[in-house]
Amino acid sequence: MAERYFAVVPAAGGGTRLGAAEPKQYLDLGGDCMLYRSLDALLAEPRIAAVTVVLAPDDERRPPSGRFDGRVRFCAIGGATRADSVAAGLHSLSASEDDWVLVHDAARPGLSAEALARLIDTVGDDPVGGLLALPVADTLKRGDASDRVTATVERAGLWAAQTPQLFRAGLLRRALAGDRAGITDEASAVERLGLRPLLVRGEPANLKVTLAADLALAQALLSHGGA
Repeated sequence: MAERYFAVVPAAGGGTRLGAAEPKQYLDLGGDCMLYRSLDALLAEPRIAAVTVVLAPDDERRPPSGRFDGRVRFCAIGGATRADSVAAGLHSLSASEDDWVLVHDAARPGLSAEALARLIDTVGDDPVGGLLALPVADTLKRGDASDRVTATVERAGLWAAQTPQLFRAGLLRRALAGDRAGITDEASAVERLGLRPLLVRGEPANLKVTLAADLALAQALLSHGGA
């Protein structure tokens, strides 16, 4: 049987750093909520067979009837952390060990079809998998508890991770099976197995909305794109 592509979107967080009255994934972004725009970006890729959205157990919000096609499934099975929610989403998939799973942030509505296709095509049959990322361009400073510079960090070879992150279902299940403390993304879980994921160049517009300024930038990019 040919390998299939699935997607898991962890959307159980509260987005407290944004300071909004509701979880950030439900904030309006050009007439539609951020989560739904992130899902639209995934559904633009025809190779994705199914998308599982992992919501908090008490989250009863669902899209209007007909908003998405039959590939999208909403499951209120989220955990206390992102890694817990992704693990729950993986457990619910009918994916074989060799099928591929794309994990994408609910708060990255700017993913382009080109970047998504580039990730899938570049990873190909890589034995590990890979993720979208951008080489770090800014000068990096390490600070102390008083916000004083303690060092300038060498930026050569440093990349800022994005999503989606693409790994085979079996590998990702193993990576998330043990202690998930300190795992901030799927690549870091895979790295704990001694493996080295492939870095695939992403795009600046594929930013993660974390702070209020990020939301304003995402709205500006959306308006500029005419979506």
